Amino acid sequence: MADQEAFDQDTELDVAELGTSGGGEDLAKAQTELETLKSKLASMEQEAASLKEFQEKAQQNAGLAPQPESTQEAEEKAQIDGRSVYVGNVDYAVTPEELQMHFQGCGTVNRVTILTDRMGNPKGFAYIEFLEPDAVANALLLTDSTLQGRQIKVNPKRTNVPGMKQIPPHMRGRGRGFGRGRGPPRGGYGYGGYGYAPRGRRGRFYSPY
Repeated sequence: MADQEAFDQDTELDVAELGTSGGGEDLAKAQTELETLKSKLASMEQEAASLKEFQEKAQQNAGLAPQPESTQEAEEKAQIDGRSVYVGNVDYAVTPEELQMHFQGCGTVNRVTILTDRMGNPKGFAYIEFLEPDAVANALLLTDSTLQGRQIKVNPKRTNVPGMKQIPPHMRGRGRGFGRGRGPPRGGYGYGGYGYAPRGRRGRFYSPY
């Protein structure tokens, strides 16, 4: 009996010594690794938060950037479209000067643009811009009138509305035409057509088409 008690005490002592020696070192090592992982995780979270903040600021700056020039151009384009008509079924041989003469009785023609393809060939339709908005109603009366043997079709010029289907830029043609009339001359080169300003004076060019 005494020998059994002595054996139990020795066993308990060995287990205690094992727990305080090898087990303690393993626990300390595990705690060190855990602290290292926590530190890395905190660093990653901080980097992610900084990146998110940077992206949000970039989006805000892009959305709040003032674009007064674009708004002004859109308003000017709408005004020009309100003074313009679309002319369809135009003979390929018709010149801008002939179109101007055909519509000169409707009002002061400020610009004539005949749309062409990439090769410079006429597409068979044109735009007439007047100085007076009232001239549009007079021009519409010329629909089905004959120009070089063809009955032309005259309709109001439609303003492109954002979000609606539009012709992609690479599908649009260039144009040829000229402008004349009272008021500030329009001339110069631009996408969609080129214009002529009387007496060689060239002002800021804006192509409404």
